[in-house]
Amino acid sequence: MVSVVIPAYRCAPFIAQAVESTLTQSYPRCETIVVNDGSPDTPDLEAALAPFRDRIHYITKRTGGPSAARNRGILAAHGKYIAFLDGDDYWSPIHIAKQMNLLLRDPGLDLVYCNCVLLKDEKPFTGSFSVQPQGPHVTFDALVVEDCAIGMSTSVVSREAIVRAGLFDETFIRCEDFEMWLRMSFWGSSIAYHSDAEVFHRVWEHGLSADRLAMKKDRIRVYEKLAATLPLSPRQRSAIGKLAADTRRDCDIDILKHLLDAEDYHNALVLAGRVNARSHSWKLTVAHWGLRFAPRLFGRLHRIRSRVVQREYPRRGVIQEDLISTALAEDREQLEGISTGR
Repeated sequence: MVSVVIPAYRCAPFIAQAVESTLTQSYPRCETIVVNDGSPDTPDLEAALAPFRDRIHYITKRTGGPSAARNRGILAAHGKYIAFLDGDDYWSPIHIAKQMNLLLRDPGLDLVYCNCVLLKDEKPFTGSFSVQPQGPHVTFDALVVEDCAIGMSTSVVSREAIVRAGLFDETFIRCEDFEMWLRMSFWGSSIAYHSDAEVFHRVWEHGLSADRLAMKKDRIRVYEKLAATLPLSPRQRSAIGKLAADTRRDCDIDILKHLLDAEDYHNALVLAGRVNARSHSWKLTVAHWGLRFAPRLFGRLHRIRSRVVQREYPRRGVIQEDLISTALAEDREQLEGISTGR
C-alpha cells in the first residue's frame, strides 16, 4: 500500500484537484490522508473536501507547519510507502504506478522522485529538470550542492526509512524536505529518479517557497544543522561552510534590494559597504560607489530594472527582524545600528 500524505494550509481553491488526483491513480492500493494544519480557510477547505470525505482519512490539528503536518500523516499511515503531495499540486493518473515500478524493481531503494511540470497561472511553462538538471547518482554530496534536487510532491519514500531517520524536523517551516533528504542520504538511504513528468507544481506568490529571502535563511539553518549534527568529512564540512557563506551573502544582497526599493539610501550604503568588504564582487563595488556618490540616481536605476525583470520574491517591508536574523552573528551589533539608523 501507498499512503498519500497531503498537508493542507491555505489551499482551499486547489485541494479538490489534489485529492481527486490521488483517488484516480491507476495504482490500485492507495490511501489518502489530508492533514488540516489549523488552516485559517478551514470552512472553505472542508467544503471542497466534502465530496471525498468517505474516501479519505481527514485529520485536523493545531497549526504547526508543514513538517508537523507531514509527520502526523506519516504516523497515521498504514502503507509501506509514503507519497507526499502538497495541497496546491496534483498528479497525473499514472504517477504512483511509475514510482512504484522503480521501488518494486529494486527493493533496496528507499526513496524515488521524478521530474515535474511547473505551472504559472495554470499554464505549464517548463519542467523542473530543465531548470535544475539532475546528476546521474543521487548521493549526499550531490544533494547538498543541488546537483540533484528532490521535489516534495514527486517523492515516494519507504515509511520505515523515513521513520528511522527521525521524521521531518518540525522547527523548519521551509527547506524541511531538503534537510530530510540530506539526513536520509547521509545515513545510507538509497535514492533514484526517473525523468517523466507526472506531477504538476504551481508556482505562485502565496506559496511558502515564493519568499526567496525566507527560503535562503532556512537554507542557512540547514547548513548549520548539518555542520553541528553530522560526522562530516573535512571536504564536506568545507563545502557546506562555503555554501552557507555564499547564501548569507545572497541574503544580504536581497536585503540591500529591499532597502533600495524603500529609498533608504543611508542604510543601503552601510550594508553595501559591509557586503562588498566580504565578497569583493564588481557588482557590489558598483553598488557601493553608486550609493556613496549618486544614491538617488542609483536607486532609480535599480527600481527601473526591477520593473523590467520579474521579481524573484514578493515585495515585503524592511523590518529589524529581517536585517538582524539574516546576518552573520558577528555583525549583529552593526546591523542593530543599521536597523535603528545609528
